[in-house]
Amino acid sequence: MITNKTDLLQHLDKQDQEKVLYFAELLLKQSKYQLLKEEIDSRRNEIKQGQVLSHNEIWNELNV
Repeated sequence: MITNKTDLLQHLDKQDQEKVLYFAELLLKQSKYQLLKEEIDSRRNEIKQGQVLSHNEIWNELNV
């Protein structure tokens, strides 16, 4: 039995892997995931422009 779910896809043949990925893409296109996708895209753009927090800025923001 497969104990690690992340390894599950590796145990499928190529055709079944493509089926799983197809349905995963359909799920991610649903409106409930759109906000998450938009946030990820926004953060990618920030990172490309060098707008990232330093380690100290993160800790200061958390008041630790």
